[in-house]
Amino acid sequence: MLKHIELLSKEFLEITKNKPIRIISHYDTDGITSAAILAKAFKRLDKKFSIRIVKSLDKEIIDKELLKQGKEVIIFSDLGSGSLDYFKEIQHPIFIFDHHEIDREKLHDKIKIINPHLFNISNDNCTGAGTCYFFAKALSPQNIDLSSLALIGMIGDRHETNLSKLSQQILEDTKDLTIKKGIMIYPATRPLRRALEYSTSPYIPGITGNGAGVLELLRETGIQSEKSLLDLNEQEISKLVTAIIVRCAKSNAKTDIIGNLYILKFFNRKEDVRELSVLINACSRLGYSDIALAFCMENEKARIRAQDIYTEYKQELISGLRVIERIDKIQGNGFVILNAKDEIKDVIVGTVCSMLSSSMNYDEGTVLIGMAYNKDKIKVSARIAGHDGRNLKEVLEKTVIAFKQKYPESVAEFGGHHFAAGCVVDKVMEQEFISFLKTSLEVEVVKM
Repeated sequence: MLKHIELLSKEFLEITKNKPIRIISHYDTDGITSAAILAKAFKRLDKKFSIRIVKSLDKEIIDKELLKQGKEVIIFSDLGSGSLDYFKEIQHPIFIFDHHEIDREKLHDKIKIINPHLFNISNDNCTGAGTCYFFAKALSPQNIDLSSLALIGMIGDRHETNLSKLSQQILEDTKDLTIKKGIMIYPATRPLRRALEYSTSPYIPGITGNGAGVLELLRETGIQSEKSLLDLNEQEISKLVTAIIVRCAKSNAKTDIIGNLYILKFFNRKEDVRELSVLINACSRLGYSDIALAFCMENEKARIRAQDIYTEYKQELISGLRVIERIDKIQGNGFVILNAKDEIKDVIVGTVCSMLSSSMNYDEGTVLIGMAYNKDKIKVSARIAGHDGRNLKEVLEKTVIAFKQKYPESVAEFGGHHFAAGCVVDKVMEQEFISFLKTSLEVEVVKM
């Protein structure tokens, strides 16, 4: 793949001579860091560029952007692989730097692409930010310092486990990085009383969102509230792990309480990379992708504003978890549908499902489906509890295809990965879609 990137970078420099560049990127952490990597690399080349951040690609967005072809060179980062049908008739080259599943039969010579799937490399091994980083590094060795953003994107997409050679290369390229075993609660650099209260991954019953519960736990363990995770000795870590397990609804469920903590120098101070990734995600999901981008560019004013947005986001997540606790749930064999309607923002329903997937409240392999309204649409997000289970992208794809066959005039679009996928459907078709979803999930269980 790296040899392909080297050749593509030379072709890119030739195609972009005297032409501005248009970057279209996804709005999650991986997409934002992808755009930031490209922006920094292009600034160093003194190239003119603009950036657009989107929730997803649809025909309207793509048609509008393709009108600029010829005048601008278009790059899709952390998206585009699932939208190849829209690029059948393009007259000018486009670039796609992505890691999502792709149908290689739909590619042609006008689509210049970096995607690990085309090299038999699983998407678990390189994120969108990773592909952009290796491209930037091929443009100039100076861009090796952008590995820190690639690392944040990798952690943001939860690809830090089972590191591949590509991911390991990103770690090796990143200066001022410390990796230490510890409890997977972030931020590891802040006082425990705050880290525990806002712990959403894992979600700790009686602790998350409960200041009094946090103080009780710390008194029980004899740990000072102002200590950070990095300050704890082995005995204190052992006590804290035990206390957390006891408070979880199913202490025998599989979970990853202990893992690697990644501490990175960012804004000239030590930061927990997991917190950086969540902060960037928070800004973008609450409608401040410009702040998220500026934060990645290490703008001081953006850092201050981002912290305020991040606090608001954490409060939204805690509120979302409380909503999920009390709403009626549609439960079946190996799945739970959580229809929050208008009680949770559509931009965070996927994050809430991700938190629940690591909460130990659900058996390994349980499919969690979150639903939330967005005007006349419903955002549907699917996650797997634990690290083993059905291919969620396939489940949603089959559901949407069957649904569209019966209701061809209805809007229904899907995308995602094995363990995290989503789709958007018309709100007026809510009950019909739930019915199809239940059938699809039950059929998948039978197949297993």
